[in-house]
Amino acid sequence: MAMLCSFFVQSQDYSTIKNLVSLVQYKPAKEKLDVAMQGQQFIAKPEAYILKATVYAGRATDADVKGTAAADELLKEADIAFTKFRTMDPSLTLLTDAVYQNGPINIYSGLYTSGYKDYQNKNWVQGLQKFKKVIEYSDLMMSKKIFTMPVDTNALILAGIVSENAGSKADAAKYYSRLADAKISGEGFESIYRFLVNYYFAKKDMIAFDKYKALGASVYPASAYFTFDKIDFAVGLETDVMKKITAVEEVIAGDPNNEKANEVLGELIFDTLIPQTSHAVPPANAAVFEKRMLAAFNKAAAINPNNTLPLLFIGNYYVKQSISIKDAMANAANKEDLTKKYNTTFQNAREPYEKAVAIFATKTSLSAADKAQYKNIVAYLSEIYTNLGQAEAAKKWADFYGTIK
Repeated sequence: MAMLCSFFVQSQDYSTIKNLVSLVQYKPAKEKLDVAMQGQQFIAKPEAYILKATVYAGRATDADVKGTAAADELLKEADIAFTKFRTMDPSLTLLTDAVYQNGPINIYSGLYTSGYKDYQNKNWVQGLQKFKKVIEYSDLMMSKKIFTMPVDTNALILAGIVSENAGSKADAAKYYSRLADAKISGEGFESIYRFLVNYYFAKKDMIAFDKYKALGASVYPASAYFTFDKIDFAVGLETDVMKKITAVEEVIAGDPNNEKANEVLGELIFDTLIPQTSHAVPPANAAVFEKRMLAAFNKAAAINPNNTLPLLFIGNYYVKQSISIKDAMANAANKEDLTKKYNTTFQNAREPYEKAVAIFATKTSLSAADKAQYKNIVAYLSEIYTNLGQAEAAKKWADFYGTIK
């Protein structure tokens, strides 16, 4: 009889407090609940905790509390209570009750509002912790059909933004990817796809990189951003030239026959070895870089035998090097060694230039830039053969120069 009476009292407590919630009387409901929660038998049931979550989250919406520090504390307690309820009853059967559904709904709403204030005030880290909870509640209520929307767009966007600004790119990628997977579109959403493309390239996850680049292109077909390839990103995402070189080499490691990658690698090293500004200093290990550059250009030329650019770069490299040696000769006490070095270096341009001429000769039409390059290397070939002491070959190239129209 004593146990029956105790059970009856507990049931009355649950019902009384639940009825007050139904009448939106959260303050008296909380007063009664706080007393009831002192009883061990009352808190032995999962219902005690979903009831507490519902009451506390409801009380946080009352006009005399809403928007205050007290409301935040109530929401925190409501979240703890709801987590306890989920632990005690993983089936969440009581969430079929419309009254108890108000608990997670109000927690979600309260955390969203508070997190939005953090977003407005740029309290990124604090806001991130709230929006993590917002997404958890949103997912739960969608799974239980309490929310009928397929994607909680606004919550995911804000969660992604605060994550990004809080420095948690992994969280931002997690939230943005859900939006991208749903093919969200419209003004302002392109940045989501751009973030994911950049993020996964930096993570060297090329499967995800290709996926979100393709999704971005399908949703924003007019955007040139999603036409950029791995090499564009390898070069564009880095500011330091050595990091650019490393990034391109990583692409080549996974795709050795990538013509553009090899060509760009050669060009990056070329610009490092032949500085464009007078104050730039070539790397100390220039010989190692030269070897890497020549290998990259030769590889690009082998991949595409009709491409003159790698050959022109090789020839131009030797010509520029020979000019530097010639300048050094002017002030050198002993010119003999430098003269030999000059002759060898200048003559190294012959083979790549002759290969380029052979390609140019097969083309039926040339752009103005190609024609200028064509004439330039023919002129150099005449000089090279003069330097070799082969007057007849030098004259042949000089005469050929006049035929290029």
